Amino acid sequence: MHRLHNKPRIKNAPQTTGTTIHWGSQYDILSGLLGLGSNGPNSRMVIELANLKPGDRVLDVGCGTGGLTLTARSYTGPSGKVYGIDAAPEMIEVAKRKASRSGLEVVFDVGLIEELAFPDATFDVVISRLAIHHLPDDLKRRGFAEILRVLKPGGSLLIADFKPPTNPVLHHITSALIGNHMMQTNVWSIPPMLASAGYVEIASGPTRSTFLAFVSGRRPGLSA
Repeated sequence: MHRLHNKPRIKNAPQTTGTTIHWGSQYDILSGLLGLGSNGPNSRMVIELANLKPGDRVLDVGCGTGGLTLTARSYTGPSGKVYGIDAAPEMIEVAKRKASRSGLEVVFDVGLIEELAFPDATFDVVISRLAIHHLPDDLKRRGFAEILRVLKPGGSLLIADFKPPTNPVLHHITSALIGNHMMQTNVWSIPPMLASAGYVEIASGPTRSTFLAFVSGRRPGLSA
């Protein structure tokens, strides 16, 4: 996405070769307008695609300002546990403030998809929306391997990200929002990467959103 002028970046941001957005407050406003905020229609759609259940342990990778993460928490119930990580400390600051205002217990922390700070087999479900297109292909592969590691046997990954618009007008709008270089990242290239990483039951397809497609897969083994 195009960068906006904002306060100076926080110096303790972790080093990554992925693109990191550092304008948390403005991003939160834009997310709300697009229905990406907490319990917004897009967030509910993604969580329902992920088939979250009460009691699930969930990780949101590239959580931004936490709209999807907080929505997930409302689906997992009091027995569930939800975590959100993002490479940008500014995003995590906004997400923590939102969690505090909402009264929802969600753990937000600065973190990288390629170095997940969780033990093996921690999560029932990992979700990620509008984050994977920020990563070069080598980082995607490292990230998918890390996600597989932290998923429980039978646990699932659900990715929702931009699909290449076939309509020229929509292509222009999407390119203006996220930048032409990011439109070179094709969500349909993700399934082969998941297969190479060891995922099974890989699926992909459109969503109710004009801009988003989904890709999903599971860690082999029995469900927890």
